[in-house]
Amino acid sequence: MGRHGTIANRKASQDSKRAQVFTKYARAITVAAKNGGDPDYNMGLKHAIDKAKSINMPNDNITRAIKKGTGELAGETYEENSFEGYGAGGVAVIVDVLTDNRNRSTAAVKHAFDKFGGNLGAMGCVSYMFDRKGVIIIEKTASVGEDALMETALEAGMEDMLTEEDSYEILTTPESFNDVAETLKKANYELAFADIEYVPSIEATPTDEHDIKNLKKMIALLEENDDVQKVHHNCTIDLSEE
Repeated sequence: MGRHGTIANRKASQDSKRAQVFTKYARAITVAAKNGGDPDYNMGLKHAIDKAKSINMPNDNITRAIKKGTGELAGETYEENSFEGYGAGGVAVIVDVLTDNRNRSTAAVKHAFDKFGGNLGAMGCVSYMFDRKGVIIIEKTASVGEDALMETALEAGMEDMLTEEDSYEILTTPESFNDVAETLKKANYELAFADIEYVPSIEATPTDEHDIKNLKKMIALLEENDDVQKVHHNCTIDLSEE
């Protein structure tokens, strides 16, 4: 199970680390709310809230995070940043962070790359291997008809739909992502995963077991860091597996 399996498994991984994910999502809501605290007029905030609700974050936590972003409550000032580099076996990796201390997050990311045989590089060194896409995963069930799903998603602005072993993966532009996701929800489709991702256009398949183990350890260490929002990679192997 490769990249698509990793995406489909992400919700389960998030659920298993609920408290930590609450912290990450609260930061994302706070940053998004700086552009306005009403999700009806701030699609970035609406998306952040939807992600938080997908893992059952309490409404009090969401409201508090919004108020920190709008300045109604005191809070930290978070800065968005990304790091690029290569993991073991030549796998391209992009790390998105939200941090109140750039030096701390830079040191932590560099440590993870160095510890497990990777190389942190300059901005742009691997991002050319990825396209920014909206990704929506819907699990295959008896109640989900492939043709009906495709028709609904196409009318909403979908670019492509891939049929996997246990799910359908819908791809959109970042601009049409919210429209497609909202249309599918209104049509009573359950979204197993929905986010804007770096989708690899060039993939890597390491064959050395030591490299694969190091990749899994590096990504696990990065994802444990509260500053790290997402880790993207172009490995065809599911690196979330134990």
